[in-house]
Amino acid sequence: MTLLIIAVTFLVSYVAFQRQELLFKYDFNPYQIIHRNQWYRLVTHAFLHADWMHLIVNMLVFYSFADVAMLYFHALFAQNAILLFLGLYFGGIIVSCLYSLVKQRDNYNYSAIGASGGVAAVTFTCILFEPLGKILFFGVIPIPGVLFGILYLAYSYYMGKRGMDNVAHDAHFYGAVYGLVYPLIFRPDLIGRFIEKIIQ
Repeated sequence: MTLLIIAVTFLVSYVAFQRQELLFKYDFNPYQIIHRNQWYRLVTHAFLHADWMHLIVNMLVFYSFADVAMLYFHALFAQNAILLFLGLYFGGIIVSCLYSLVKQRDNYNYSAIGASGGVAAVTFTCILFEPLGKILFFGVIPIPGVLFGILYLAYSYYMGKRGMDNVAHDAHFYGAVYGLVYPLIFRPDLIGRFIEKIIQ
């Protein structure tokens, strides 16, 4: 499942690199979604990326965490694991956009692309499962996942409020929160395991 999502994302992004008009047709544009009922954009934007670096970083992070999340989903949810994993990833993509959908609904010029919301959701589900597991901060410094999570949420929230760059920090923040909450909907006892692992 992980490799299929990555392959489709690479293929669609590659085609869009050659045909830039696809970015304008399928990106996340709240004005088009709300005023022209183009709701498919809530999902299609995740298969589009700005350039090769954007694409590779997103898919590399997704690949690094998706198999771990899938292992836990199989252990916890058995035959429903794949369906619930798809709910995690694609739910993260959609939920991460809702804040901007409302906030930017009348802004014709606002648009975003990339799978960051879904990737953040998968990453933070792994942090919920293994809060002390090591994550490479800046790709180099190993720190506990829970510490990485706190820093990531604080940074994304702060940068989202500033709105000074061309990065969808709100999507990162809400995707991450969704990734923490989503497994708890089906297994509320996971919060107890999370706390136990931290205080051990």
